[in-house]
Amino acid sequence: MNGFSDHGLSEDAFGQAKGGIASFDAFPKTKQTYLTRGRDSSGWTVTLILTCIYLAWSEISRYWTGHTTQTFSVEKGVSHDLQINLDVVVAMKCADLHVNMQDAAGDRTLAGEMLRKDLTSWSQWGKGKAVHTLGVGDDGLPGWEEMWDVHDQLGAARKKKKFAKTPKVRGPQDACRIFGSLDGNKVQGDFHITARGHGYMEFGEHLDHSTFNFSHQINELSFGPFYPSLVNPLDNTIATTPTHFYKFQYYLSIVPTIYTDDASLLPLLDAVNRSPNHPARGILSSSHAIQTNQYAVTSQSHPVNENYVPGIFVKFDIEPITLTIAEEWGGFLALCVRLVNVISGVMVAGSWAWQMFDWGLEVWGRRGRSRGGSMGVLGGGGYGKEKMSYD
Repeated sequence: MNGFSDHGLSEDAFGQAKGGIASFDAFPKTKQTYLTRGRDSSGWTVTLILTCIYLAWSEISRYWTGHTTQTFSVEKGVSHDLQINLDVVVAMKCADLHVNMQDAAGDRTLAGEMLRKDLTSWSQWGKGKAVHTLGVGDDGLPGWEEMWDVHDQLGAARKKKKFAKTPKVRGPQDACRIFGSLDGNKVQGDFHITARGHGYMEFGEHLDHSTFNFSHQINELSFGPFYPSLVNPLDNTIATTPTHFYKFQYYLSIVPTIYTDDASLLPLLDAVNRSPNHPARGILSSSHAIQTNQYAVTSQSHPVNENYVPGIFVKFDIEPITLTIAEEWGGFLALCVRLVNVISGVMVAGSWAWQMFDWGLEVWGRRGRSRGGSMGVLGGGGYGKEKMSYD
């Protein structure tokens, strides 16, 4: 019996002899002769490990980038002024254009006297990958309802706050670049660009209708502090017309927006928003929070007859709500808890799935053997037939 009787038929004779540290093993092992080799599960183990790595990396990436929350609230502060930043090129000479603004309060602003006008050539504009027609090729541009990464917004707000210089004129001086910032009332209103002698009673020579061409390119149209790197829906849009009497109309819905990457500042930001004279007002232009205005835009443009006033008309309305977009991060301990939960959950669920799979194969194998019949030495019909023949 391979020496088993020499040990008094003791079960301790099974397995390999132990010595050294192995002899202090407090967890008894099953005898090798009692074990049956199962199916190879190395492929399943690799799958579980890769799944754990993928899910753990997702949790770490989410922790690193943080999560963004948006909150709408009724605007509680009382603000009377609204800065408008405009940079538009019109395919007409500057002397033939009038720029004016009028609001619901009845105040009229001679914007042409507050904005700068530079002669330029229309052929120099309308180029570049960013230039597009409104509604065409602007799928990636944000409206106020779309959330950008807060860090991108804060980073863009820290860049220079000046309008770019007008490029050197190369070609006929047949266009006018109108740009600058002007202050208006924070109420519903509109500003418009029309031809000299049309729309307002003026003395002087009547402008020839054949010189009308309100094709234009909007390089910048924003409200609030001037952040040139923040992209708005009408930025870098171009609109052209082959007719002289054409009316371009834009309808804007403006929403005051606050971006912050520090959620702990939200109570202070709310207090500042309630009181325009709050001593911490400067926090809205700091490295951790900015206040701007996002807007959504629709357009309705069409040719008109000579009884109407052609031109470019921008009507805007300010919504009585404030959108606060904050970026938050969870604690490192919370990340560790999530990682443990994810990894342990995958391993436990994977173990159960493998056991169920193994049990299913075993049941299927038993059913297959039972259908094939028993082929034992003493069983089977062949033995009975032989015995009957012998008798």
